[in-house]
Amino acid sequence: MKTIGIIGGMSWESTAEYYRLMNTAVKERLGGLHSARCLIHSVEFAQLEAWMASGEWDNIAAVLCAAAQGLEAAGADFILIATNTMHKLADKVAAATRLPLLHIAETTAEALLAAGIKTAALLGTKATMEMDFYTKILEARGLTVLIPEAVDRDCLHRIIFEELCQGVISEDSRRVGLEIMNRLRGRGAEAHILGCTELGLLFRPQDTPVPLFDTARLHALAAVNRALE
Repeated sequence: MKTIGIIGGMSWESTAEYYRLMNTAVKERLGGLHSARCLIHSVEFAQLEAWMASGEWDNIAAVLCAAAQGLEAAGADFILIATNTMHKLADKVAAATRLPLLHIAETTAEALLAAGIKTAALLGTKATMEMDFYTKILEARGLTVLIPEAVDRDCLHRIIFEELCQGVISEDSRRVGLEIMNRLRGRGAEAHILGCTELGLLFRPQDTPVPLFDTARLHALAAVNRALE
């Protein structure tokens, strides 16, 4: 089994879910007392969030690259960044080590295409929805990507940072989020991408009539597949 190197803590709420998903998947595949062989470098998220808000991405890149180098030195066979938004810096992180990086958007694109989806709505932080680092990967694979209107983007961003990243699961926010999804279905969305690794903590498959693609789950299971190759 290969060793998975995880750059986590963005937020730790979803990194804990990665750890649970990976170990559950390995146990299901191998049985008995088997568990995932992994290393986690968990960053201090408050500083990174402040830099993100002020556009100081180079400072964030320095932290993530150092984390990747530490995971390489500790014996990881490949690395992943356990968050969608920080994939804005994926190329820099990948260049910082000799290890392959398992990209969350590539994993998501593969799952969408395998399911026959052509048009999907992307929900996440404002950076993930508004910048092109994520959508361009999906669009390069032939997918049409819809993003919420500006007021809905603000709402989702607030729910992520003020609630989900702090362990708050609100029924009111679930209702509001489902209303946003309903508007996106009206624009032609065949599926919803939970493009923030915390959104899977709030929305459940039974909540919506079209498929939800939980990027944290897809990413974690893809890591297990690679580890067990």
